[in-house]
Parts: sequence; structure tokens; C-alpha cells
Amino acid sequence: MIRFLIQKEFLQIRRNAFLPRLIIAFPIVIMCVMPWVMNMEVKNIRVAVVDNDRTSTSMALVHEIEASPYFIFIGLQPSYEKALHEVEQGRTDVIVVVPINYSRDIVQGRTSHVLIAANAVNGTKGSIGSSYLSQIVVQASAFTSAKIKEQIAVLNLYNPHQNYKIYMIPALLALVMMLMTGFLPALNIVGEKEAGTIEQINVTPVSKWTFIGAKLIPYWLIAIFVVTMCLLLSWVVYGITSQGSLGLIYLLALELALFWSAMGLVISNYSNSMQQAVFVMWFFVVCLMLLSGLFTPTRSMPSWAYLTTYVNPMHFFIDAIRTVFVRGGTFSDISHQTFALDGIGVAMAVWAVASYKKNT
Repeated sequence: MIRFLIQKEFLQIRRNAFLPRLIIAFPIVIMCVMPWVMNMEVKNIRVAVVDNDRTSTSMALVHEIEASPYFIFIGLQPSYEKALHEVEQGRTDVIVVVPINYSRDIVQGRTSHVLIAANAVNGTKGSIGSSYLSQIVVQASAFTSAKIKEQIAVLNLYNPHQNYKIYMIPALLALVMMLMTGFLPALNIVGEKEAGTIEQINVTPVSKWTFIGAKLIPYWLIAIFVVTMCLLLSWVVYGITSQGSLGLIYLLALELALFWSAMGLVISNYSNSMQQAVFVMWFFVVCLMLLSGLFTPTRSMPSWAYLTTYVNPMHFFIDAIRTVFVRGGTFSDISHQTFALDGIGVAMAVWAVASYKKNT
């Protein structure tokens, strides 16, 4: 019986003029476009310099700033007031003020105070831009001063070239899975309610478990197809492959697909229209996505917000798939996340079956 119900689901998807195109086009667009634009590196920071020293040492610092790929050098300004006016007009993001006697203080080993004033309206650009400039100032002083006793060396593990695409591609897998296996099931039962075809199922002897299973299985197969496309595009377009087992990636994908497809069915069971289902689903998608660590570290959240990660399957999935994809982790490294995804997914699937009201 379930085989024919699954066949019915695929026939409905195939006969829909929009869904097959969406299933193919969506992962292609996400994987080919998003890694280029979802980059948390801050670049093109507009910098103005006020050089009150005007020596070869201060000019060397100016040239270091000008040569950095992270900055757009606006030019030298005659005074801090003039540079601040450029910030107020939106033409400059950061001001660097080199003090008088900067070169003499550096050569004599004294502390020289370089002012870095950043426009913090955009807090990320202001803080990270100031950090970049601070590193340049410290390095320039180190090369000049003869009293530097030690140098700092940085070793980047697992992603030595700091390629942000390696960090974002696993997260984009989570985004694709969330939208493809969440929204489509949410609209499935509601669509049958609006079309009136759900009544034909309700008067048959098909059990609730069989009916819900037939609704879930097609989207698990779609999840496998989508993950395969994303991994192929990652390899073909960017030359990036998983450092860990592909089997673990598919296992995590199926666990996340179980949660989202079941949640979509739960929402559709309680909804009476597609509009209602879409708005409810979007509410949960946004909340779970922003609280998952997809874009920002979860440890940066307030303690009360961090507690939500213990019941957020997106957090467990992103943490686990980055461990496997970037670091080459094994099952023992992600066992905690795997069991958590299993528990949450099974609980949601039971809720999907229990919430379906079959009138006989």
C-alpha cells in the first residue's frame, strides 16, 4: 500500500510545473552564488590618514595601509577635523591619525600612540576594520623598532588559507535542506486540503503511520538528490571536497531531512490554508536558522539564547557537518550531535503522525 502512496506523491511532484524546476534550480543557485556573497570577511573599508609626522617612517605606514587588499585608501587629510567631516558625509569609514614624533618614538623604543577612529554605525565593519589597522600599525612598528624581542606566529588549522567558502559550504547545505525538505511537505497536506483530495484518503483504510510515512519518504529521497548536487557543485565549481566520510554527510542530511519534513507535516496538519502554513513555517525557519550558528558563533549569544541550541537541530547539524566536511571528523567526533538529531527527528515524526486527524 505504501508503495502506491509514494508513487502518488512523486506523480504529483512531476505533474507540478514548478516543483521539479525548483528542486533542480534551487541548489544550483545557492551553491554557485551564495558562497561568493555570504562572506563574513570585511573588505573595501575606506580609510583616510592624517599624517602629522611626515617622515619616511610614517609614510611607510601609510603605504602599508594603501597596499592592503582590505582597504580603499581615500588619501591624506590635513587635519582630524577634515577627516571627521568625511566620515560624517559617508565618504570614509576609518581615520588613522599618525602623531607628531611618531618616527622618533619608534626608533627610541618609546610608546607611540596612533589614533584609529572608526565609524561604528556598522559595528562589524568598524570593529574588524580597526582590528586590521591595529595589526598593520603593530607590524610596522615591529619592523622599525630594534627592541622587539619576540614575534607572533599564527597557525591556522584545517583551513590554512582562510578560504571562507570552505566554512560556508557546509552551512549552505543546511540552508538548502531546511528550505527544500521543510516548506515542500508543509504545503503538501494543506494543498490537498484546499483541493479536497485529502477526503479521499480519509475514507480509506490507510493507517496514519502509512499515510505520513508516504509523505515523508519522497522528501528524504529529494534530500539525498539535493545533497549530491551540492557536493558535486562544490567539487566542480570550487574544487572543494569533504575531508571526512561522505557516508556521514548523507547520514546527517537524512537526519535533518527527517526533522524538517516531519515539522512541515505537523504545521500542515494544524493549518487550514497555504498562506497560514507558509507564515508559520517561515517563523520557525528564521528563528532556528539565526539561533543555530549558521552565520555567527553561538558562544557569542547571551546565555539565555545559547540555551536554545540544546533543542535546535540546525545547530547540531551545522556543528557536525562542519566537523566532518572541514576537519575530517569521524563518527565518534559527532556522535553527540547524531544522537541529538535522531531524538529530535523521531519526536517530530511521532508528533506528525499524532497530529494528523483522519476522519473515517
